[in-house]
Amino acid sequence: MTDWITETQELYTVENNELYCIRKGNAGQEPVLVFLHESLGSAAQWRDFPDMLARACGCGLLVYDRQGYGKAGPMHSIQRPLDYLEQEAFILKRLLEQLNIQEAILFGHSDGASIALIAAALYPQRIRAVISEAAHIYVEEITLQGIQAAKRLYDSSDLKPRLQKYHGDKTDAVFRSWYQTWTSAGFRNWNIEHLLPRIQCPLLVMQGDADAYGTLQQVWDIVKGTGAGAEACIIPGAGHTPHKEVLKVTFEKANAFIKNLLQT
Repeated sequence: MTDWITETQELYTVENNELYCIRKGNAGQEPVLVFLHESLGSAAQWRDFPDMLARACGCGLLVYDRQGYGKAGPMHSIQRPLDYLEQEAFILKRLLEQLNIQEAILFGHSDGASIALIAAALYPQRIRAVISEAAHIYVEEITLQGIQAAKRLYDSSDLKPRLQKYHGDKTDAVFRSWYQTWTSAGFRNWNIEHLLPRIQCPLLVMQGDADAYGTLQQVWDIVKGTGAGAEACIIPGAGHTPHKEVLKVTFEKANAFIKNLLQT
């Protein structure tokens, strides 16, 4: 186990975005595991998973809230551009530069996984590997059905107050921007398959076999489309959030992937 010598929690301004970053690790410790949260997520919603994995692998750790989420600054507008995930990949690149992280292993979930794939394709210089959990590389009907179901829950259940614990008075903006973007006519044709051949780093593609927001075709198309070796990992009995629903299996798969990577 790694004992953290330094731990910081602070806001960084990157490309006019105020990001809330949690950093752990010894001075100069690399590679750094960088966790990218989902569309309704935040750094806090990862719970203990990032810390567990980074300690087990002996890596540094960075977990951050994107603009508009968690403890980061508020959204500039809930009307997000159709290429907002591509823009977030650029912000990630600039954040790695600003923090002088030379070697990152990206662990992204859902939107965060899509951002990780885009960043690995467009900005490979500082990215050692990617773990993709429940990524989207195009919009599917099951995705839209899942979002509509989430909207009904947001309006009629305790979903909103549960999200408010993390996003506070930004919660409505977080949900509305996600819902409006993904259900818009313009976003229906969003697709990043053309970027996949540019990914040359090792890639672990994880998804639960009961994911309500995407089919397993997403996994097979990512593996088939990437320009380097990619490993598929289908997790039985898991939905859209394997690192919470089937923590032990998800942890073991990710830990083995990273340790094998560090031995080569």
